[in-house]
Formats: sequence, C-alpha cells, structure tokens
Amino acid sequence: MPNILIADDEKEIVRLLKIYLETDGVTVWEANDGAQALEIIERRDIDLVLVDIMMPKIDGYTVIKKIRQREKYIPVMVISAKITLSDRVLGIDLGADDYITKPFEPLEVAAKVRAQLRRLNASALRENPKSSITVGDMTLNLDECTFERNGEVTGLTKAEFKVLELLMSQPKRVFTKEQIYESAWCDSGAVDDNTIHVIISRLRDKVGAKHIKTIRGLGYRFEE
Repeated sequence: MPNILIADDEKEIVRLLKIYLETDGVTVWEANDGAQALEIIERRDIDLVLVDIMMPKIDGYTVIKKIRQREKYIPVMVISAKITLSDRVLGIDLGADDYITKPFEPLEVAAKVRAQLRRLNASALRENPKSSITVGDMTLNLDECTFERNGEVTGLTKAEFKVLELLMSQPKRVFTKEQIYESAWCDSGAVDDNTIHVIISRLRDKVGAKHIKTIRGLGYRFEE
C-alpha cells in the first residue's frame, strides 16, 4: 500500500485530499509545515509527496531540495497558489514532477497521483535499464543526468534531462509538445507552451542549437 505525504498548512485542503486519496487504498500522512514534512519523510517510507510552497518554518521549495538530496527517488507534486510562469519553472527545475495550482479539482489531483504511482512502479519494474544514450559523439548519462560531448560534461536540470532523454531516444523523430509534456511532467496540465520554450532554449544553449530542430506546427526533433 503506497504511503503518500500531504504537506500543506491549510488543514481543510489536507482533509479534502485525504478523503479522495484514501479511496484509492493509499495511506496518507499529514504535515502542516515544512519541518514536519521533512521529519515524516525521514521516519517513514514515503512513496509520493504533495507539497505546498508557502508553508511555515520551512517552505516548499526547500522541502523539494531536501527530498532531491535523498538517495531514494520520491515523486513530488506541488500544489500552490503561486501561479506565475517563473514559479512553475522554478518548482520544476528544483525537481517537482507536477505543478498544480489552487484552486484545484480533487478528482483531478487523485488521477494525477495515480498516474505518478503507475509511472514509479513501471520504472521500478524496468529490467536492465540503459545507463546512457549515445547519438554520434554526444552521450546522455542516464544515471548522472549529464550531457557529454568531446569530454566536456554539462549538468542538466530534471526537466531538461527528461526532455533531452526523450528527444535523443529516437533521433530524427518528431515529438509533439503533448508527448514532451507526458514524458517530462506526466500530464499536459502541469505546464504551458512557454515552459516548453524555456526548457528547449536552455537545452539548445547546452547541447547546441543545431541539434534540436523546431518543426513548425508539430514539435521538436533531435539531430546529430
């Protein structure tokens, strides 16, 4: 039975989400500030975290950073009233797997949680995972989330890595924005076109603009 942590200082939101999530047979842990959330993560075997950004004691951004420093990978879904593009990009860059803005529909949140858990289970069951993807003289290290070319190693954010992994997995194939959404953020509601443009622009700076082509009206493809 999966263990899910809801970290939010609005107790009514925690109560509402708990009702909907427990119908899926999960165990829900509650935290009303960032310090309490980190304490629960340290003591319990948490499989997924729903975290607010604006919390007392320790904010949600710091909670995400601390989670990403742990050896075990835990999916993190942000639920926040902070709705600007910069807020969403920051949350995703720090390692959030999804970004949901308030107010939200509890049924939609529950569906997204189920999708994250399915994705986590599929990853755990995957046999003999590849450690790298090589295209020409370029290598994407899947363990270290780095891009290497001619001995020069470049670090990537989680979102950049997920998008580049998709593009490099099948060079010359055109991937739509919807497919990129699904691969990097699990659900197209997590981000908008501007977020994709930001990530693609950053990747072009890191791997070379000529290797990521825009196919107008369709999406993007990777080329040697």
